[in-house]
Amino acid sequence: MSSQPVPAPAPPLSRREQILAAAAELFARHGFHGVGIDDIGAAVGISGPALYRHFRSKDAMLGEMLTSISEILLEGGQSRAQRHRQPRSLLAELVRFQVDFALDNPALITVQERNLGNLTDPDRRRVRALQRRYVEVWVQAIQDVVEGIDEPSARAAAHAVFGLINSTPHSRYLDRGQMAALLRRMALAALTGTRE
Repeated sequence: MSSQPVPAPAPPLSRREQILAAAAELFARHGFHGVGIDDIGAAVGISGPALYRHFRSKDAMLGEMLTSISEILLEGGQSRAQRHRQPRSLLAELVRFQVDFALDNPALITVQERNLGNLTDPDRRRVRALQRRYVEVWVQAIQDVVEGIDEPSARAAAHAVFGLINSTPHSRYLDRGQMAALLRRMALAALTGTRE
């Protein structure tokens, strides 16, 4: 009888993280303007006004949520670019990372896609700057793999693949593993014209 190591349980979420997770689910389901502070409080078992101990406003929650998503994606993209020196390997890892993030965080992807316009101007500028840096990682990876592709085409290709990947986390046709494999194949085929 072999003993497999048991993965350590994930640390419990802090109250602040619980609030952001609940807010993401509610914003994804009902839209930013369709959710009140009391709704978010009820989702985590506290009064709406008690949320103000953690966030100054609902706008601040959204700002932190979208900034955090953008920071996670940028850090993930940059760390893969540092670890994978072979261009095709890097592109495959970027695709895998984006697919996994989208499938594991469907509410966050939905909120990110629908609510950029609801951010305050400073938060919107910060999120946009982070997103541009993440796209640049992809643009470079695409140009390193796809011979002769120019920068505007590589940028358009990156955004098209984000659209493909981010539009499908709510699909009920395939289980998570099947959907991840399908999205990876489709994204790589779209970017390179091959099935890797």
